[in-house]
Amino acid sequence: LPYVPRVPPVAFLGKVTATTFALERPCCIFDRHANASDTVWLAVAFANASATFRNPLSRADVPLYKQLPTTHSYMTLETAATAYTCPALSPDVLRVGGDTACKDQGRQDPCNGPLPSPGPYRVKFLLMGCHGPKAETRWSDPILLRRALSPSTIDPVPTRHSSDVVVIASLLASLGTVLATAVLGALGAKVWGSLCQGDLGTSAFARRSYRTHHIPLALPQPPPPGCQCSPPGLGCFALQPPDPCHRN
Repeated sequence: LPYVPRVPPVAFLGKVTATTFALERPCCIFDRHANASDTVWLAVAFANASATFRNPLSRADVPLYKQLPTTHSYMTLETAATAYTCPALSPDVLRVGGDTACKDQGRQDPCNGPLPSPGPYRVKFLLMGCHGPKAETRWSDPILLRRALSPSTIDPVPTRHSSDVVVIASLLASLGTVLATAVLGALGAKVWGSLCQGDLGTSAFARRSYRTHHIPLALPQPPPPGCQCSPPGLGCFALQPPDPCHRN
């Protein structure tokens, strides 16, 4: 068949990872060749081994995932052919390498385990009936997975750019502290000045002297009874009461 499998051209999360990649679902490709009992398989091979891949004659001859290190190819994603008819009833994307439990379970049936290396890989779809292969697509272009960084390649020392960012952040924090201190100092000086002016006014009031103008001056006291003032310079003399016995 002229169909060429491919990774979806649109960007989405996890399209290609270190152990998996996504494929477009080949809808409407096998409609003229498939029966209800037929199945569609995905053949996965290292790019340099795709030319030597041979289609299995029966399901018993399908190369398994665990044989990939030795045979450099395997088949997976066994699906009923009706799942690829028009219109498509399933998601438009297939995930290759998405079964993380494939190795742990040790299953003999074809499984979709994580890919062991970045590749590159080539894939093709194969339609199989009860008597063997019936139709197949072309091989895809090489698909290269992402490479995980080795821990030895990670620089534990922060980069120069990160150091500059830390220095700038420290300077900004110090500047904020200085500005806050200056503002608080100005407010404190203003409040202290107001308090000092109040104390000076109170002290001036305490030290201010007043003349008691409301207290009247002492008035001259009248001479005691029986004393009569003489002309100036002669003083006072006592007035003797007339002697009733004295007669002129």
